Amino acid sequence: MKHHILRSFALILLLVSLAAAQDLKSFEKRITVKKLPNGLTILICERPEAPVFSFFTMVDAGSVQDPMGKTGLAHMFEHMAFKGTDTIGTTDYAAEKLALQKVEIAYAAYLAERDKRVGRDEARLKEMEKAWKDAIAEADKYVKSNEFSKIIEQNGGEDVNASTSYDATDYEYSLPSNRLELWSYLESERFLHPVMREFYKERNVVIEERRMRTDSNPIGRLIEQFTAEAFAAHPYHRPTVGWMSDLNSFSATDAQKFFDKYYVPSNMVVAIAGDVKAAQAMPILEKYFGRLPSQPLPDEATTTEPPQNSQRRVVLKEKSQPLYLEGYHRPDYLTKDDAVYDAITNLMSEGRTSRLYRALVRDKKIAAFSAGFTGLPGVKYAHLFAFYAFPLPGHSTQEVADAIHVEIERLKKEDISDDELKMIKTRSQANLIRGLAENTGLANQLAFYQTRYGDWRELFRSVDRIDKVTKADIRRIANEIFSDNNRTVGVIETAGGGAAQESGDQTPSDQSLLDHESANQVSASQGGAR
Repeated sequence: MKHHILRSFALILLLVSLAAAQDLKSFEKRITVKKLPNGLTILICERPEAPVFSFFTMVDAGSVQDPMGKTGLAHMFEHMAFKGTDTIGTTDYAAEKLALQKVEIAYAAYLAERDKRVGRDEARLKEMEKAWKDAIAEADKYVKSNEFSKIIEQNGGEDVNASTSYDATDYEYSLPSNRLELWSYLESERFLHPVMREFYKERNVVIEERRMRTDSNPIGRLIEQFTAEAFAAHPYHRPTVGWMSDLNSFSATDAQKFFDKYYVPSNMVVAIAGDVKAAQAMPILEKYFGRLPSQPLPDEATTTEPPQNSQRRVVLKEKSQPLYLEGYHRPDYLTKDDAVYDAITNLMSEGRTSRLYRALVRDKKIAAFSAGFTGLPGVKYAHLFAFYAFPLPGHSTQEVADAIHVEIERLKKEDISDDELKMIKTRSQANLIRGLAENTGLANQLAFYQTRYGDWRELFRSVDRIDKVTKADIRRIANEIFSDNNRTVGVIETAGGGAAQESGDQTPSDQSLLDHESANQVSASQGGAR
């Protein structure tokens, strides 16, 4: 095993040495940052290796900002951002605008009757529902479906994507370098003149998304209930995709209000990486993004989660793969000890040399996969450090829980080794370099750090902070955070017994694949809805 660790360490050192040019000074020469008069921040990283560029637009508003009773609204507007503008996606916007107004009037009347607690007239309700759906059909006559996305694809766009998390909403794709001005127009236009067309059709898509990812998925249900249990007061307890009753209620008018409040230039960062010269590109970006009207930052005050003083527990009994999950409250990403949590994540979960893999998977052979990570369900506000494991057939969730707790107690009572500390610091450098390898990842990282810290350079300083982490820091944080009273537990028990059951003719390789896909789903719970 020692030889395996040494080989891994040598490979990481080689990667770091080969990428020596990927340091802060070299990026400072290639990155231009400008805050426009309207408050929007633009970053350009010149990287002329190939005639393409990638962008990442980060809006500092996610599902935490969903109004009460309208959960899922941030995610819903993300879908709307692809529906076009007053000139894209319509055959006659003047007529369509009037038709969409009639849809909202009809829906408001329908909703008022539907939600009456006393005296609802069922016959009248059916008439109102028909009037609303007829109004939708009339508005749909003017729609040129998916025209916005088609324009992108016809001009060489790739990897078109967007996502909504608890903390933010992101938009990204890549284009040939000679399409920079077209992109500037499209990206600014959809935030300058958004149109809530096909809203209720798309709302049904989101409802189906919830059914598939949560209601019909045991892991999705566990994560939703686990998070709701862990956060009694803070909006992290609400699902990004939204509660079903809210999805069946909020309107296009609500989505427009959300957009008007949070999609303001001072709340947005746009990062571009690729074959783009800042001197030529910045005037183009100013021309288009400078059109967005200046508005003050929205008030983002939220309820502070009170200290947890007793263990909480959620247990689901399902005919599915068992899972053990536990989380501990920790401060937000601005804490001076944030790098210590990253170091613990690296130590416990990074690769086959990690403590949890060696203990639960390799040595005890009780789990198909096990890991610990920070950032559940987000990072902007105080959140959770989580551990999880998928028991192998014949082993119980309690067994893996006990094994995880043994490793946690080691952290609390014993200093990690010199080799482990060195490996953590070297791997953090290697992970940084990997994240900068492609334009898409680079644009993502630059936008994130500019938004969260007000300076993209913190991306590189994060490695310096990990480099300063000591053995004593790791023991101190482990003892401060990983206590019984600060723990929330979530368990999926296989129906009919606490231990994982053999099922059908499933082979070990099938089981391993299933567990790794499920593990990805648990970790991806940080990312929210797409």
